[in-house]
Amino acid sequence: MEVIIYTFPNCSWSAKAIEWLKKNKVSFQEKDLDDSDNARDEILQKTSQLCTPTFEIDGKMIIGFHEDKLNELVAKEKEGKKKK
Repeated sequence: MEVIIYTFPNCSWSAKAIEWLKKNKVSFQEKDLDDSDNARDEILQKTSQLCTPTFEIDGKMIIGFHEDKLNELVAKEKEGKKKK
């Protein structure tokens, strides 16, 4: 599972989302929208907005920190690993 999280440094929801990812041992790549013009261009192209946190998980975009959706994806990933 490839996870990219788009963040702003002073966004409390971004901080909570990163904390959740670490707690659940999900590897991720963080793209700081305040620090990178390329990251801003990417998120605007994919979602037409600068909302953080935004997750890109295996090409699927999730705007906002929705713990239930993330729990679902992590559970599916763990189930897939068990079957291999």
